[in-house]
Amino acid sequence: MVRGVSRGSAFRKTLRKAALPALGLTLMAFFGAYAVLGPNGILAYGDYKRKLAKREQSYAALEQQRETLKNRVRLLDPDHANPDMVDEMTRKELNVVHPDEVIVPLK
Repeated sequence: MVRGVSRGSAFRKTLRKAALPALGLTLMAFFGAYAVLGPNGILAYGDYKRKLAKREQSYAALEQQRETLKNRVRLLDPDHANPDMVDEMTRKELNVVHPDEVIVPLK
């Protein structure tokens, strides 16, 4: 019986000594896996780069559209409007055509 108590006691001592390092290793493994596989981890970096490239293309297209609209606004300035632009917009909005024009539908 003395032998069984000492064996159990030695096992408990070893278990107590190993508990803290085991807990530390478990925490390090958890955070390491999260750093690699998590939503902001190393593997998500490629996805972020693809999204960034796509958004940069979208931004460039929007910037082009913005410049076009900015030009149209400048051409329609009330102080010195471009007569061709005013004529084009008036015809488009009012659906007006001169008698000598030919209309070619695009759709």
